[in-house]
Amino acid sequence: MIRVRPAESDADLEAWRRVRMTVVPNERAPSVEELRRLETPDRLLLVAELDAELAGSGYASRSEMAGLGSLAPRVLPEVRRRGVGAALFEALAEHVAALGFAEANTTIGDEESLAFAKRFGWREVDRQVEQVRTIGREEPPHVPDGLELVTLAARPDLSQSVYTQVATEAIADIPANPPLEVSLEDWERGWTSLAEGTFLALAGDEVVGCAGLMLDPDRPDRAEHSLTAVRRPWRGRGVAKALKQATIAWAGENGIRELYTWTQRGNEPMRRLNERLGYVVRNWCTSVRGPVSLR
Repeated sequence: MIRVRPAESDADLEAWRRVRMTVVPNERAPSVEELRRLETPDRLLLVAELDAELAGSGYASRSEMAGLGSLAPRVLPEVRRRGVGAALFEALAEHVAALGFAEANTTIGDEESLAFAKRFGWREVDRQVEQVRTIGREEPPHVPDGLELVTLAARPDLSQSVYTQVATEAIADIPANPPLEVSLEDWERGWTSLAEGTFLALAGDEVVGCAGLMLDPDRPDRAEHSLTAVRRPWRGRGVAKALKQATIAWAGENGIRELYTWTQRGNEPMRRLNERLGYVVRNWCTSVRGPVSLR
């Protein structure tokens, strides 16, 4: 028997995390504390059981892409093709439809899951590439003339300026269709990263760039890059390279042995910068979109 229910207790959230870590082992999973902090009225987390044993988990909410929902059913490999994925999808799609959205997005990392999505009328809309770098003894960044690099931990007073002066402009330039809509509340809840591992480029009192890292609660030897962004007038002047080098050097000084980052199709400049800094491709994933109506 299949049972799908909300993930409410800490034990449920830990089970939700276990499924995510099994299905997408190369990505960090939010800690239980993070999952609590990321709660919003429109978000739904589910766990699925097959014959009283953990079998899958799911996520549904509004998307940061304008006018769309977001959902992600995940099923443990050993219990696939037994109806768990369909049960999760139905519950998640119902939630997204109740939020007022006709379509939703999700990302898929294997052919089996892509075939599952196509059964429900979903289609590929984008590809993303994962680039990874091994960390060792690293050189300090070369900072362009006229700029200063500081950590967010040293200048917490600049936290909101990072959003208003840099992030809003950079997010508008991310090659997403429809475009992203990220409020200050969204930014503070889900986009900010470790303060001591987040670097800001300052031109006087103006924040002109940012780059940061998110630690993995289950793998202290690795971290994921958060948004690397530079204001338009400062692009092509070595700012992004210096910021990324600063995060790499910080990682080397703090026991991190692997950094990874995801880049959308259409953002080739960042992908090429990563390659020049020693990152190599490890994985691709497919972004798919489709209807949430089950009729």
